[in-house]
Amino acid sequence: MKFIKTKIPEVVIIEPKLFEDERGYFVETYRKDLFEKNIGKIEFVQDNESKSQKGVLRGLHYQLPPFAQSKLVRVIVGEVIDVAVDIRRNSPTFGQYVAVKLNDKNKRQLFIPRGFAHGFLVTSSEAIFSYKVDNYYAPEYDRVIRYDDPTINIDWEFPKELIQLSLKDKNAPFLKEAEIFKEI
Repeated sequence: MKFIKTKIPEVVIIEPKLFEDERGYFVETYRKDLFEKNIGKIEFVQDNESKSQKGVLRGLHYQLPPFAQSKLVRVIVGEVIDVAVDIRRNSPTFGQYVAVKLNDKNKRQLFIPRGFAHGFLVTSSEAIFSYKVDNYYAPEYDRVIRYDDPTINIDWEFPKELIQLSLKDKNAPFLKEAEIFKEI
């Protein structure tokens, strides 16, 4: 596995080694010892999976302390643009984002630490998206920021008129109005 720091060093791309032959392929998607050596000690407690069609955008989601979550995300089928936004008010990269294409061909994963909002947009006909989290879902601490916040200015590389959102995501506040992390 290769661990690649992004422009926000706490957000890390993980590129696994793929073993392919005429029968198919094999890939290690998580290995605790390498993860701890390159990222740190994280205890994942829940695995989640979603299936979405082209144009579905989920996010920008996060949970507030004490239920903040780190995430390790990947695509099993299809392709997405995956985004992590720094929402730690005291951070030098506050309001900045990292965007990475994750798909079933490159097998890349993205590690998103606590203190970041997360979202993804499906660019293939459908996508099955999987993620590990280090804290349980707590609806009362669940928050969202607008995907099209002009201060963040995410380039989703997709026509805005074709984006499909949940009601929760459509009505999300902008970053300046959102309840975010004072420190982490």
